[in-house]
Amino acid sequence: MAAEPDAGGGHRDRRWPRWVYGVGEEPDARFTLANERTFLAWIRTGLGFVAAGMAAAALAGYAGLTDPRVAIAALLLVGGGVLAGVIALLRWMVQERAMRLNRPLTSSTALPLFTVVLVVVAVLGLTLFL
Repeated sequence: MAAEPDAGGGHRDRRWPRWVYGVGEEPDARFTLANERTFLAWIRTGLGFVAAGMAAAALAGYAGLTDPRVAIAALLLVGGGVLAGVIALLRWMVQERAMRLNRPLTSSTALPLFTVVLVVVAVLGLTLFL
């Protein structure tokens, strides 16, 4: 239960973060749940990036590869994964607040960033094996 009675007989919302839940009115639950699914999709993407980076580093170490391109690719993937998690949280909060205030939702600037990271990693991988 999100709210509990306060001393004045009203309800006090205890959800976090306050700057999201402390404004506006409750949006339709379907939209809130869709926002949460998007958050989880970003988290899954971030976990995939981290796993790929760790796998690249582990396989390179196992195969005895000392090429710095492998380390760069692994670091980009792990860094991209961590960044995806941070972006997921920030994006969820901004979108939830916009819905509560009945404002337009924002667009994502992170998608082009992740596209660039993937292209750089792919180029590094191709140059490593060609």
